[in-house]
Amino acid sequence: MSLLNALMGNANAVDAASVQADFAHVLIAGERVEHAYKLVRDLIVFTNERLILVDKQGVTGKKIELHSIPYSKITHFSVETAGTLDLDSELKVAVSGGAHFSKTFGRGVDINDVQRVLATYVLKVS
Repeated sequence: MSLLNALMGNANAVDAASVQADFAHVLIAGERVEHAYKLVRDLIVFTNERLILVDKQGVTGKKIELHSIPYSKITHFSVETAGTLDLDSELKVAVSGGAHFSKTFGRGVDINDVQRVLATYVLKVS
């Protein structure tokens, strides 16, 4: 992960296999990590079953909040691509019940790939 991107709070792609191993205790039988992105200490994880948001809290990061969002509960999502001066891109997701979140991705991440992964699961395209 680029140090500058980390300091700016931007997400970068990480190895899905290492996330799979680290979160084996959270995943259900047959669930696999497809894509993962790191945001300083936090993670955005796309599995074949759900979207998992990992929020590490506190000084040590030992306190962790996991948001598990089944793809079927995502009602809307959008992406904002990077521009000439605005070098980061953004993913915005709305969930049934009114919850929503937004995550910023650094230059090293192709936001169109992120959108395609999410669309594949939300729209149930195989």
